[in-house]
Amino acid sequence: MKKILFIASHRLNRSPSQRFRFEQYMPFLQKNDYSCRLSPMVTEADDMIMYAEEKYFQKFLVIIKSFVRRLRILRLAPRFDIVFVQREAFLLGSTFFERRFKKSGAKFVFDFDDAIWLMNVSDVNKRFSWIKRPSKTAEIIAISDIVIAGNNYLAEYARSYNPNVCIIPTTVDTDKFQPKYDPIIKDHICIGWTGSHTTIKHFTLAIPVLKEIKKKYGDKVYFKVIGDSSYSCPELNIQGVKWSQETEVEDLLEIDIGLMPLPDDIWSKGKCGLKSLEYMALCIPPVISPVGVNTDIVEDGVNGFLANTNSEWVDKLSLLIESAELRKKIGVKGRETVVAEYSVISQCNNYLKLFNGLLEKQDK
Repeated sequence: MKKILFIASHRLNRSPSQRFRFEQYMPFLQKNDYSCRLSPMVTEADDMIMYAEEKYFQKFLVIIKSFVRRLRILRLAPRFDIVFVQREAFLLGSTFFERRFKKSGAKFVFDFDDAIWLMNVSDVNKRFSWIKRPSKTAEIIAISDIVIAGNNYLAEYARSYNPNVCIIPTTVDTDKFQPKYDPIIKDHICIGWTGSHTTIKHFTLAIPVLKEIKKKYGDKVYFKVIGDSSYSCPELNIQGVKWSQETEVEDLLEIDIGLMPLPDDIWSKGKCGLKSLEYMALCIPPVISPVGVNTDIVEDGVNGFLANTNSEWVDKLSLLIESAELRKKIGVKGRETVVAEYSVISQCNNYLKLFNGLLEKQDK
């Protein structure tokens, strides 16, 4: 069997970026003569330390341990046919490991799904931003045999440094994400959002809108936040719930209308629309900001709604709140879009062709 080494920051099933970019394709690749191995940079215990307040010495130790782990896997790299690096091989601003993986004899693939050439760190780690060097992204792209970008905005950036760039969108496993209810029978409308503690700031952009909606509809609506259990908004009776892989789909299925508010900035233009894709896969109509790839995924009024100003958000949420038939119609169209263009089944052969093509060139 041909062998692929996946280099990423986190363990299996921990990071949305990893799960929806390559982890969910590993079973398919293994069925098609590829042996897959994931090499995470940090363990579960290390991960908790890195996102904790203070603990500076412990964080330093995590960096040291991560460096040692990377050295160990680097020695094994020549045994693989392809080394696939997702976002970065190491959390500091060095390309030391990427360059050595490139020299290992394996084909070097680089995948990214955010504008990671820009500085973006969590609030608890802002004081450590000086050790990051986002500009290294261009250097990694330049040495790659091929670059996989999550959308056209990211691909345009990558093509400035390497002509061998392809676009494979972030996708959802539509076999797992199955709608299970008919929205017509629901008496109370749940307006929800899914994300993490690092993206909860985007949800808060919608708070003024949700206050208007609550004032307009009262107990007919309620709100749900998935992914940041520390978040609360007593005025709207919101207490965030922790994300769980085991209950991921069940938690989302409570939602009747999905939200994806984003600021219109250069970081958001690099986003790959995962929230809207998750909603749409479950026949949940999304209302989202018209930023970046969102305008490619959603056709306003057909498979979702695009909303820019607060008044647009209120108007389009109101349309969905007041019409179960519209929610169902938009939801069905949304799932059709995901299945056709943004599902694992729609993209799995693209990965296979890509990897096979790389190795065929090597054989020649």
